[in-house]
Amino acid sequence: MKMRRHCRLWWPKQLLSNQESPSDVVLGWFVTCSPSSLDIIVAFTCSEVLLSSSSPNLEEVIHDTHGSMPVILQDKSAFSVLGLCTSDTTSKSLMAETEDDKTFNCSNDWAEGSTSLYRENKCESCCRLQIDGSLRKSGQYFLGKSNWVILMFDSPEKNNAGIHRIPKLHHIHWNGQPVSNYDVHVIIYETPSYGAHHFSLCHPGSNEQTATSVKNPRWVDELHKNQQVIDLDTVILAINCTDAAKRILEKHVVTRSSFSQLSIFPMFFVIIGHLFSKFMASFSTLFYIVLQFFQTHLNYKSESWMYVTSANVLRTAWINIQIRCCQILYWPIFLQENDLRSRSCVEYAEKAAMHRHSMWSTLVVDILLGNLVGWPLLYHTESICLSLLNFIHGFASFLRTGCVWLMGNPAGFKLNAELAGALGMISLNAIQIWSTLWAFVGFIFNYIIQGLAILGILCGFTAPAALIIDMIALTTLHVSTLHWLISLVYSLQIQALAALWRLFRGRKWNPLRQRLDSFDYTVKQHIVGSLLFTPLLLLLPTTSVFYIFFSIVDTTINLICILFEVTISVIHATPYIKIFLRLVRPGRFPSGIWFEISGCQTNNTVSPKAVFADKMTSSKEPLHLKDFDREKSGVLVSVLHSNYLSIGKVILPHYKNVFWGAYGSSISTVAYGILIGQRMPSIRGTLLPSLMPWMSLPYKEYWRLCHDSLIACFR
Repeated sequence: MKMRRHCRLWWPKQLLSNQESPSDVVLGWFVTCSPSSLDIIVAFTCSEVLLSSSSPNLEEVIHDTHGSMPVILQDKSAFSVLGLCTSDTTSKSLMAETEDDKTFNCSNDWAEGSTSLYRENKCESCCRLQIDGSLRKSGQYFLGKSNWVILMFDSPEKNNAGIHRIPKLHHIHWNGQPVSNYDVHVIIYETPSYGAHHFSLCHPGSNEQTATSVKNPRWVDELHKNQQVIDLDTVILAINCTDAAKRILEKHVVTRSSFSQLSIFPMFFVIIGHLFSKFMASFSTLFYIVLQFFQTHLNYKSESWMYVTSANVLRTAWINIQIRCCQILYWPIFLQENDLRSRSCVEYAEKAAMHRHSMWSTLVVDILLGNLVGWPLLYHTESICLSLLNFIHGFASFLRTGCVWLMGNPAGFKLNAELAGALGMISLNAIQIWSTLWAFVGFIFNYIIQGLAILGILCGFTAPAALIIDMIALTTLHVSTLHWLISLVYSLQIQALAALWRLFRGRKWNPLRQRLDSFDYTVKQHIVGSLLFTPLLLLLPTTSVFYIFFSIVDTTINLICILFEVTISVIHATPYIKIFLRLVRPGRFPSGIWFEISGCQTNNTVSPKAVFADKMTSSKEPLHLKDFDREKSGVLVSVLHSNYLSIGKVILPHYKNVFWGAYGSSISTVAYGILIGQRMPSIRGTLLPSLMPWMSLPYKEYWRLCHDSLIACFR
């Protein structure tokens, strides 16, 4: 008994309603993964009249189309003519003959004068279908020498799949031999198009390999070693390339419409696009001139001590302003389409478009947020300045009150009066000196707030937010200095007490082996250790309360700065264009495929037992057809659908590094460091775009670059 084979016919949905000519040429790909499985991906059909009217011959058209496909697809399968698609009336005679014969009369001996399309290992039924024009001349080379199919359509009343004009395999040559014992699975898909939808087997970020310490069971490894019956990666890639293949062929065989046939709306859209491109190019060039002027001035002053000091003090603001300036300079370059491979595959085109539009969308949203905050800040400068001065005076009063409280008996604790008085007086003097200095600077607060507002309006929200971080660090410099001094005393005291405690236990820390070793101390060492241990232990509560107070204040200030930095990182990392497109066109974010069964037919009756797995998630497991009745050839009809990513899954990969310092181990490390007297390490350094080299172009060339980039988008 011959082995039953499985054939999957991937058919475009729009071809179901087309009224084909008596015999159309079917073009697409053959994908073979195993000797018992064949996938036929139909890209489109074309009438013989159009093929014969093309300027180059069919061989050049097919070769051009195949060469434009992705390299991965070219290695797996070649774009070719798959066969013929005939109507029901044309195929009646062939059906009658094959049903009477019950076999295919194949012959390898052909008359030399035969004008058939192909001459080797082809059956008599195929010879009766004549193709004129260029297909007869060059078809033998591009029809796939081993595979060839003839399709026909049932009448609408003959199929019960709920879809009209279901294609049916009338005749198939498989590996050069006619095959009659096979099951057919017709999968109807909607042709992917750029800006509408495409298909993808998995989540875009799920291909990354993750290290795991759990070893897979043996049956899992053996399952992966089994030969797959379908290469879904190649099939989905071919489906995503069907629109590009059709456009390439139509470029040769379809005459273009003249300009007079254009409607008024597209012409108006083109005019608006040109005016908008000229305006944005002029506005961007003005910014470019200003940035180049400041860059030249800063390079001239880069070796001065004032420049170095300001760059160190305002480090966060300097980095964010550099990032914003580079984004303003480079947005026309990122907007250009430089990826040639994206033109042949919708999936590649979508990924390239997301990358191309990410920078300018972030820039636009940041500037809108900056204007949203900057204009109210500019109009209410006086009231905001007064509120800030009152807050600074209140904060200084809080620090003084806290130091005075610690110099007494805080919460009923009996502290060392001399040490508490010394630490309190040092703290009060530092607070008073810093408050006096800021009293002289208070008159320029009005200009500082106006500068923040103007900076937000011009450069976006992130630039003034970064400047606020540096200003908070500068205005609270006395608190961080006092915290550093008291933490130094506290940590030395803790280390000394720990070393003396090891002395009493007869243990010594081995720094080379990072462990405690036994050690015999002398009597004098024990006496000296006892004399030092007692006063240090009694002074520890006094040092601790000052350390705890300033640690709480310094930690609160650092958390406020970290909150601003996380906000800046979130603004940079948020994929605004993806969120907008996900709300408008969810089909542009596929994640897995699934099948909806439309019908199942056999030669005699519908077989409800022949069921196909109607769900296909993002896993790349082989696609298996449930076994049909071995006595009958079955035809299963299903529709290909796609799952879509939720907004959370679209955003989450972009935020994975924003909170890189907030995981459990780092929090425990910070808490342990605070307990032993170490300063809280700065967990700043959240996700920010990388700095790009400064760009210097002539003004006219930069204007033309901006203009051409925008015009390309309107096309």
